Amino acid sequence: MFNRILKQMREKIRTCQYVMTLHAEEEMSDDDLTVFDVEHAILIGKIMERQKDHKTGEWKYLVKGKTLTGSEIVVVAKLSPTDKLVIITVYGK
Repeated sequence: MFNRILKQMREKIRTCQYVMTLHAEEEMSDDDLTVFDVEHAILIGKIMERQKDHKTGEWKYLVKGKTLTGSEIVVVAKLSPTDKLVIITVYGK
């Protein structure tokens, strides 16, 4: 359903055109996740849901994937107007 968006997200990961919010970095640390886990989850995962941000009106996507060790995680991300992928938060499933 969101194949075009997922394809864009994967390209941003492959070309390192993404940024992590401080919140995402804190959540990664809390769950013992690395940036490689997040990249891997987006590269092999699927978009499970689209949500509209109440403050900005932008769409954000919940990508369900797996870490390098096979644990399930969800990455919440959006494509920004600056043409970057923004990793908003990450959590274990």
